[in-house]
Amino acid sequence: MLKLIIGNKAYSSWSLRGWLACKQSGLAFDEVVVPLFDADWQTRRAAPDIAPSGGKVPILWDGDAVVWDSLAIIDYLDGKTGGTKFWPSDPAARGFARSLAAEMHAGFAALRSRHGMNVRQIFAPETPHADVTAELERLFELWAQARARFGGDQPYLFGAFGAVDIMFAPVCTRITTYGLPTPRFARAYVDAVIGNRWMQDWIAAAQDEEWVIDKYERPPAA
Repeated sequence: MLKLIIGNKAYSSWSLRGWLACKQSGLAFDEVVVPLFDADWQTRRAAPDIAPSGGKVPILWDGDAVVWDSLAIIDYLDGKTGGTKFWPSDPAARGFARSLAAEMHAGFAALRSRHGMNVRQIFAPETPHADVTAELERLFELWAQARARFGGDQPYLFGAFGAVDIMFAPVCTRITTYGLPTPRFARAYVDAVIGNRWMQDWIAAAQDEEWVIDKYERPPAA
């Protein structure tokens, strides 16, 4: 059976992606949650089951095979499940979807750093920093193109829930947590992702965690 090691569900955006990928695969997996950045973290991240990733989560074990990084986990599970569960089948849609996933994977640094994921909080909306505003404009442009070209009348960017929605899921939580300004079409997409049954399971589990990381428990500095 697969084993997925993840961090705190309240805060770990990359863990959320890896976990959603395992759920999307339909394969059985054992889930191991480890608290991030506590007093034992430096020791824990050097343990044999986490060390191959350099002490980062998520990390997926499949027997002796080990995969880390959320996008790598998506591609590994896509291969194990016949290439039908994560990416659109149409070549044009698949190429566009992979590009969106890669841009999310590598970019949006200001949004990530200024608005850490915390699915347990709803902060009072404030005007975002200029660099975050610019990234949101790019984000919504990508979403609009995907919906117009490939989404049809379905709730997700390429019709069915898939890899791109997994990659953008933590951003959807950030938009919700911080009340970031969002056009109507994008708000509908955010609501669809947050309302996904797996997302609701993750958010519910986060409420029961006792671990607290103080820097994520307050709104961003002006």
